[in-house]
Amino acid sequence: MAERTVSPPSVDEVRNLLRAVIDPELGANIVDLGMATDVGVSPAGLVTIGVKLTIKGCPLRAQIKNDIESRLEAHPGVTKVKIEWGEMNADERTEVMTKARWNAREKATDTAVPTSARVLAIASGKGGVGKSSVTANLAVALAAHGHVVGVLDADIWGFSIPRMLGMADRLEARRVDGSEKPKIIPNERVVGSGVLKVVSTGMLVEDESTALMWRGLMLTKAVEQFLNDVHWGKLDYLLIDMPPGTGDVQMGLARMLPRTDLIIVTTPAVSAQKVAIRAADMAQRSFLRIAGVIENMSHFTCDHDETYPLFGTGGGITLANEIGADLLGQIPIEFAVAHGSDAGEPVALAGSSPAAQVFRDIAKKIIASTVPVAEMAGCSARLLESVEVTLGKKQL
Repeated sequence: MAERTVSPPSVDEVRNLLRAVIDPELGANIVDLGMATDVGVSPAGLVTIGVKLTIKGCPLRAQIKNDIESRLEAHPGVTKVKIEWGEMNADERTEVMTKARWNAREKATDTAVPTSARVLAIASGKGGVGKSSVTANLAVALAAHGHVVGVLDADIWGFSIPRMLGMADRLEARRVDGSEKPKIIPNERVVGSGVLKVVSTGMLVEDESTALMWRGLMLTKAVEQFLNDVHWGKLDYLLIDMPPGTGDVQMGLARMLPRTDLIIVTTPAVSAQKVAIRAADMAQRSFLRIAGVIENMSHFTCDHDETYPLFGTGGGITLANEIGADLLGQIPIEFAVAHGSDAGEPVALAGSSPAAQVFRDIAKKIIASTVPVAEMAGCSARLLESVEVTLGKKQL
């Protein structure tokens, strides 16, 4: 038998080879994700590697196995590859998912949304808290200050922005600025010295009673198209009316627009606050900054100036304190708010009621807290702060 003339690889060489093995679901290599644990190399060229999967019955196990074997066996000093499978515990799963989300954030591709625009996603843990009403009123309040404000209605199933802003015209597409393919042109409305630019699936259907029966992948693709195939042009702000919950659209947005800030809407009820905190958890896990909390339906004041907290008290401030964010405002219950939304004239546009003033005050806070993007470029302190919040102040 001929003697071996090629030395087996070192442990470091094996790890470098394994960096070419990508977990298809998490989008990063198994070494950096911490999935490849113990590595051993015998003098005879037997490579033993421990691999921990996120779950024992991971359907991608066969693909990962084939990739590992093909990468390692390409080395002339490797005679055999032995994989010892394991399963991550809860803490290890959390850590690997955090790394995967961070990698996805850093590799996010450019969209048609200008980098100069501040992106604010109006989110909630559940439906029925008035999230779309808040989006519409903040949009007109920001535009009234002379800003160009985009509104993306990402609540694909429950679109209501076209009615609330009085903009029901169908969207059109055409070639602009020498583009190879047509771009979706947002519908526009002048508000004072500012402009609204609005895109919604409600502007694609025949009428607002049409049901969109789309599944998760189609929802994500719709949001992706709204970010990539819309000719947004100049924007100062982009407000995104999010669907309730923490599902496909939310995760897709975090991947495609990692510079998004979240404003979380809740009601005073403790039960609503407990659900809304899930949206905050999703934001932190996805490295999205939380810009603040808005408490909607805070209280009702009758004609005799008696105030009634119909939905309880304390939900907004409790949520803000728990997640370390500012309470941007408490919006009272008023007929004018609902009437303005139904009529396509949000109360913040020209109303003089307390609710109208709260919306305007929140808009002023948003403007005051907006930092030009150029000043934050490459700011490692901000990135580290996001990581520390998500990892629970662990040492990196």
